[in-house]
Formats: sequence, C-alpha cells, structure tokens
Amino acid sequence: MGVLTRIRSAVAGIALVAGLATPLMVNADTLADAMVGAYRTSNLLEQNRALLRAADEDVQQAIAALYPVVSFAVSATAGTTGLTDSSINAGLTASMTLIDFGRNRRSLDMTRESVLATRAALVGIEQNVILGAVQAYLDLYNQLQTVQLQRNNVSVISEQLRAARERFELGDSTRTDVALAEARLAASRSALASAEGDVAIAREQYNFAVGAYPASISAPPRLPQLPASLEAAQDLARRNHPAITQAQHLVASSEIGMEVARRQRLGEVSGSLSAGLTGTQGPSSNSNSVSASLSYQVPLFTAGRLSSVERQALAGTEAQRASLHQTVATVQQSVASNWARLSVARATLLAGDQQIRAAQSAYDAVSAEAELGSRTTLDVLNAEQELLDARSSRILAAANVQLAAYALLNSMGQLTVTALNLGIPTYDVSAYSSTMRQGPARVTPSTQGQALDRIMDRYR
Repeated sequence: MGVLTRIRSAVAGIALVAGLATPLMVNADTLADAMVGAYRTSNLLEQNRALLRAADEDVQQAIAALYPVVSFAVSATAGTTGLTDSSINAGLTASMTLIDFGRNRRSLDMTRESVLATRAALVGIEQNVILGAVQAYLDLYNQLQTVQLQRNNVSVISEQLRAARERFELGDSTRTDVALAEARLAASRSALASAEGDVAIAREQYNFAVGAYPASISAPPRLPQLPASLEAAQDLARRNHPAITQAQHLVASSEIGMEVARRQRLGEVSGSLSAGLTGTQGPSSNSNSVSASLSYQVPLFTAGRLSSVERQALAGTEAQRASLHQTVATVQQSVASNWARLSVARATLLAGDQQIRAAQSAYDAVSAEAELGSRTTLDVLNAEQELLDARSSRILAAANVQLAAYALLNSMGQLTVTALNLGIPTYDVSAYSSTMRQGPARVTPSTQGQALDRIMDRYR
C-alpha cells in the first residue's frame, strides 16, 4: 500500500510539469527579453544596417550630380635653354550639366526608391531575427519541460521497480515483473540523458539567436492579439508586409530607370568656367585668363546601344512587376498556411488535454487493479508510458500554438519591435541620411571624420 502511494505521488509530480518548466525566478528570461536581446545583438541586423547606410550614400552621390564640379590644377614646366623657359600655371575650373532634360533628377528619384526598398528589406531581416529568437526560446522551454517530465518518470519507474522487488520477495510476483521494471527504468534514464543533451543544444541555439545564455526561462505569455479572420490577416499583410513594400519600391525604381533610359536620346547641355594664372621668369611675365564655354551634345548614331538600353530597362520593369505579383501571392499563401497551422495546433492542444485526462484515468484504474492483483507490473508500466507520451505530446502542442501565432505575425509583417510594442529604442533608418545636406557637402559620420571636421572648422 505504501509503495503504491509513493508511485501515485510521483505520477502527480508529472502533472505539474504540464504547467511549469522551471521554478519561477526573479531574473527569469521572458519571451519579450529574448526578442529584445536578439534585436540588440544581431550581427545580421548590423550587417544590413551598414548596407542601408551604403545605399544612403548613393543618394548623396546622385545629389552631387546636380551641382557643379570645381577643380584646381597647378603645373610647372622647365626648359633647357634657361630660366626664361620656366613657367608655372594655376587654374580653377568649374563645370556643370545645365540641361539634361531631367535625367539626373529622375536618377535621384530612382536612387531614393532603391533606398526605400533597402529599408523595407531591413524590416524583413528584423522580423526573421525576432522569429528566430521566438523559436529558440520555445525550443529551450520545451526541452526544459521534457527534462522535468523525464526526471519525474525516472522517479515513478524507480518506485515501480521497488514495488516489484517487494512483491517478488513476498511471492506475489515473478522475476519477469522485476526484469520488466528494470528494463523500463534503464530506458527512462536513457531518455533523461537524451533530454538533458537536447537542453544543452537548445541553450547554445538560444545564445546564438539572443546573444546571451538565459539564467532561467519563464513560461510563454498569452498569445499575441491576432486578426479575427483569415481575410483580415491577408489584408493586413498586403498593406504592411516588408517584402511587398520592397517589391513596390523596386518597381517604382525600374519605371524611373526606363524613363531615364528614354531621355538619353535628348542629349545634354553643359557649361564650364575657368580662370588661370601663368607666371614665367622676366618682367611682366604674369598673365591672367578667364574663359567660359557652353556645349550641347546629342547622340546621332550609337549602333543600337540606346535602343538596347531602353529595351533592357523595359524588360527589367516587367520583371519587377511580375516579382511584385509573385511576392503578393507568396505572402498571401504564407498567411493562409500559418493560419491553418495555428488552427491545427490549437485543435491538437485541445485533443492533447483530453488525451492526458483519459491516460490519467486509465493509469489510476490500472494501478488500483494491480493493487488488487488483477493487473501485472507490465500493465502498470504501459499505462504510465501512455501517460508520459500524452504529456510529452501536450508540451510540443503548446509550443506549436505559440510558434504558429508568431509565424502568422511574421507572415503579416507585424513581427517587429514597433508592432509588438516591446518598448525599446529602435534603429532610425533615416537618421544617417538626415545628416546629409541637400548640397555637395555632408557630415562625416565616422569618429576620425568628425575630428577632421573640427580641425577644419578652427582654420575656417
């Protein structure tokens, strides 16, 4: 009687694992902590932020094409007949495209569209990083629960083995019952060792995704707020998904590029202004000169190059439009798939709860019958294994519900720091470009460049 009471107490301990992963601690990492850590430490985000800053520089270079280019040159010559053949020439030249029929300004617009596409791509990277943190968090949480479950299982089977040995000594069972319990205990210990190894792997994955090892893991929070219907989710995805936004800007950039290609046939008007000073040996040997020029160039024969550029731009635009349609279709399909996965995960979780209740009732009945001698040790072990399998499946089902919910947010374009309201400062995608003035000069963002600017300011 006492042995069976201990077994029931150990089995009751398994029930606690369904709701707890680890003992609650003050410094336990939450799912929000994991997402914030991933956002702050991701090398992938840092890489793509740098690529965005590089793309911002393309805008500054396009702006520079609208301004004159001023250059200064100094040359010295020396003859073989004497100092009178020596001279020094200094000149200042400014050249500028005066009329290009809007090509440079449209090129600037095209570059800005490319930058906006890069910004949208950065949002997509942010979503993937946060989803990776969610996956790592839930995986570690699941493995910790599994370890607790396996430890309780070892405890249960140990009590069953002890009971089988006591009954064997009293002559109420056979050596076979003892051997069965010993074999099941060995298998349970093996499963515990495997689960502990999975925890170690999950911790490394968590460190990779989040940037630090967790002190402990809290239970996942309530599911995030989701749309009421699939149609609402797909509509939100069409309006907000970064992949669609990126494709839209790429289409706009290609259309502007096609316009620029067509305007190349119109040629351009350019002007230049130069001032020079020439000095030679001898009296009154210095001379000044100022000149200005204006020219208009238009291509008359290019062997079909301009026509080829136009056709190429047109084909590129058509490709981008098709890519946009494909991106929208892919996003819509992803939303529908994740919506279905969430529905399946919820149904599986509900069925898992029913399976646990049924397995628990069956185990209690088999244990009571074994106490009366109408059931064998093998029957009790099988019933306990059924209960263990049910609780293990329930752990996985609960995690799948959480993961499906956040995957749905990702497919809708809502898995960002701002949309999740994580309450931390976010990377300002326009801060770097705002340091660039609309003229040819700009503020250098590097530390060395800023120091050089301060030195130059003193001399100015």
